[in-house]
Amino acid sequence: MSRDEQLLAMEMLWDELCHHGQEPESPQWHKDILDKRQARIAEGNAEYLTIEDLKNRIRP
Repeated sequence: MSRDEQLLAMEMLWDELCHHGQEPESPQWHKDILDKRQARIAEGNAEYLTIEDLKNRIRP
């Protein structure tokens, strides 16, 4: 498949997914995580980070 054909195929797939496909269901584990986070917020036990704190956590 040429580069142009690959791009055309990708565009066709993207169009199908965006305009004609159904939204995929989120997995149960994702809902479980969100529910736990929501519970921590409701209980007042949520931890909030600044962007700087987050950057410092993920940078070596």
